[in-house]
Amino acid sequence: MGLVEGFTEFLPISSTAHLMFASKILNIAQSDFVKSFEIIIQLGAILAVIVMFGSFLLKNTWLWKKITVAFIPTAVIGFVLYKTIKTYLVGNLVLAAISLIVGGIALILVDLLYTKRMAKNTQNGSIGSDESGLQNITTKQAIIIGTVQSLAVIPGISRAAATIIPAMLFGSSRKAAAQFSFLLAIPTVAAAAGYDILKNFGTIRESGNLGILAVGFITSFIAAIFSIKFFLSYVQKHSFKAIGIYRIIAAVLFLGYILVLIP
Repeated sequence: MGLVEGFTEFLPISSTAHLMFASKILNIAQSDFVKSFEIIIQLGAILAVIVMFGSFLLKNTWLWKKITVAFIPTAVIGFVLYKTIKTYLVGNLVLAAISLIVGGIALILVDLLYTKRMAKNTQNGSIGSDESGLQNITTKQAIIIGTVQSLAVIPGISRAAATIIPAMLFGSSRKAAAQFSFLLAIPTVAAAAGYDILKNFGTIRESGNLGILAVGFITSFIAAIFSIKFFLSYVQKHSFKAIGIYRIIAAVLFLGYILVLIP
């Protein structure tokens, strides 16, 4: 589960959906502890972002305001709807699969628009710069990106996809959109995991499974480092079309698994 979380957290394929699918395939019951486990091990992936981008954030303090205003909408919605999310959304496998398909289609369409825009810019002699993309994200755009990110409370939407898609629609390069998604994950995921720990501290402590949490955390951290390096390299050479197609295929296969193969 730690490997699944670490490898998928920063890819626009929904780590939550993949954790839910993995739990089903591994026959792990969706208890309160397991639901908390799937949220808390995300801290391992966030630690990987801090390790890899910490010095970058310290040198570019102008980013803090954009990250903060983008975080606020998700924080408010997550806090208000926490009980509903954990009771009715987390663990809903069919909803996760449908959301994967919808998000996959959206990712493909947005990437096609991006490709057309870049081709037009090339013809006009005004090719966008990947390095300047983060600077070009305005405060207003950051708020909108954060608001769209709040849709990721629905399993299968993907927090990464929900931040990358609007950023690209606003004109960011694939690389800049991915970087902003990584950085926005720090307060977003840390707050979600921290709040879950506070709400369920007694359940977590009484479970006697702190060792399992530690293994999941460490594994997630290591896997996330490899995932971030891979994704940054990938987006500079490839489109999101293959990722969108993967989301659709993965969802269809899993729907077949739970609806046909399981009695």
